[in-house]
Amino acid sequence: MLRTLTNTPHHPATTLSQRLAWVLAFIVLTALSSRVSIPLEPVPFTLQVLVVLLSGLVLGARDGALSQLGYVGLIALGLPLDARGLGSAALFGPTGGFLMGFIISAGLVGWLAERGAQRLAWRWLAGLAGVAIIYLFGVLHLAAYADLTLERAWELGAQPFVLLDVVKALLAAGLTETLRAFLSQSRTKG
Repeated sequence: MLRTLTNTPHHPATTLSQRLAWVLAFIVLTALSSRVSIPLEPVPFTLQVLVVLLSGLVLGARDGALSQLGYVGLIALGLPLDARGLGSAALFGPTGGFLMGFIISAGLVGWLAERGAQRLAWRWLAGLAGVAIIYLFGVLHLAAYADLTLERAWELGAQPFVLLDVVKALLAAGLTETLRAFLSQSRTKG
């Protein structure tokens, strides 16, 4: 049986405009989190993974993925919202696969959360699955882009971030209910 997320935009009292506002908020949060960056090569450290995971955990599969599709779409249109401010060139550079992985990751995390969101451990596991998706897309793209073996692409593009991303997944899992409660309050006020 599908367990619905509590306090999410999918609540029957949530209007389309409220859902769109939250999708837009996560587009903006993802763009802002790209600016919290440590310029490593070939892939910088950012807080984007945290926001991507939160988008799925808080908004659910559909709206979480939509928020990341909107973010990547704005980059594709040339807006310099990526960590390096490259705009559409970022999609064809070393980070392009990671950016594309954000969309699938948010959708998967949301889908998993919709099936067990009341348990912190389940939300954390959903977040870890989301991180794995980001790494899968990112490492495959980095290997093809830079003509690297998969092992070398992993060493350069994912391995330095594993511990930090495990912590981000735990942080996202812990923040989920607080953000959902905020959503619920905004729904009743709106």
